[in-house]
Amino acid sequence: SVKQHVVRKFLGLISSHNIPVYLIDPLVLGLVDKDIEQIKSSPGGPSLECKYFCAPRDFTTFALLDKTWKHEVGLFRTAEKMGFQWLKIINKDPRLDGMDDLSGIEIPLHYIFKLASHAIHLVVFYERSGNYLWHGPLRLKQHMDRKFVPFRKLHFGRYPGAYEKPELLLISIDDLKVQIPKNPSSFLEEMSHSRFLECRYREARAFFQLYPDDASLDAVEFRKKAKSLLHLAALTLNNLGVKFWLSSGTCLGWYRQCNVIPHSKDVDLGVFIRDYKADIIPAFQKAGLPLKHKFGKVEDSLELSFQGEDDVKLDIFFFYEEDDHIWNGGTQAKSGKKFKYLFPKFTLCWTEFVELKVHVPCETLQYVEANYGPDWKIPVKTWDWKSSPSNVQYNGVWPIDEWDDVIQIY
Repeated sequence: SVKQHVVRKFLGLISSHNIPVYLIDPLVLGLVDKDIEQIKSSPGGPSLECKYFCAPRDFTTFALLDKTWKHEVGLFRTAEKMGFQWLKIINKDPRLDGMDDLSGIEIPLHYIFKLASHAIHLVVFYERSGNYLWHGPLRLKQHMDRKFVPFRKLHFGRYPGAYEKPELLLISIDDLKVQIPKNPSSFLEEMSHSRFLECRYREARAFFQLYPDDASLDAVEFRKKAKSLLHLAALTLNNLGVKFWLSSGTCLGWYRQCNVIPHSKDVDLGVFIRDYKADIIPAFQKAGLPLKHKFGKVEDSLELSFQGEDDVKLDIFFFYEEDDHIWNGGTQAKSGKKFKYLFPKFTLCWTEFVELKVHVPCETLQYVEANYGPDWKIPVKTWDWKSSPSNVQYNGVWPIDEWDDVIQIY
């Protein structure tokens, strides 16, 4: 098979240059995953049929960790001698972006090696400060040959992606030795939710030109505490396997100014009610964050608040899904009045915020506008949770005989 032949030649090419790559091709990994126990236990002798690399596809995709390789020129010379045509796609390095620098230094993001009718897509992964791996989008420059390969069929590159660092496993399939993620099915699951959004530094800079940042000691202290609270909350929820995202003012801070809003006084997270677990409260208490209040109940308007360091608190809002919208609830403790906040449906993307890989709504602008209205770019220092949000609705009153259960303050 041409496909197997091209993969064999490519693996020969990169091993002659001591470049460690691993297989991330979703099609091949899906086939491998079905037979993983058998593959692990087989000695890897000659196989009669080509089962994995001969599956019909235009590409085979491999990953390369940037820090494991630097010898570019020699590799391409050897590739050409072996009959490969190649293409290198470079773009801006987002790790260098910040408030003070939008230098736009370019780094290699993707390589494509083509031989006969098959191509190898090599995706370059970079380590980022939240201790995760990131790959960039595949954007062709003006002068590039758009017919070099069928780019639209590529599995990686439509948008940037974020991944945990995988443990690798060396296997033998179709008479070829390759490294793969140790748990192919969890890698494929991760791949389906890997989309990454970069913080909007240009817009944040424009925002701070209009509204200079608060550099007071109080603001610096608060941001430090909010960052450590967010890291602790992420650790706690991740250990429980509870998916969460930046919500309310914390989401606005990320989207508008790439930072925690210094006058916000708390950290806000969202969780879908379907992901609720009864051990959330004990897990936070064990992490040193006592419960401050619990409003609502799992069936309706649940909201938890935990006390962090000094007066910084962590609010977790639980979101309920209806046919055409999503909402979370609010409760006024002294009157038992209920409120609900309506949002258009959204999906979750990864981002990096205060050196943490964390989820935000992919449709961030609609999410922020629902909550803060069209004037979300203008800072507001006085905020009333019952009347200020654009998406708030009155939602009745809790029956008095339920108050002990639905209004708990500690």
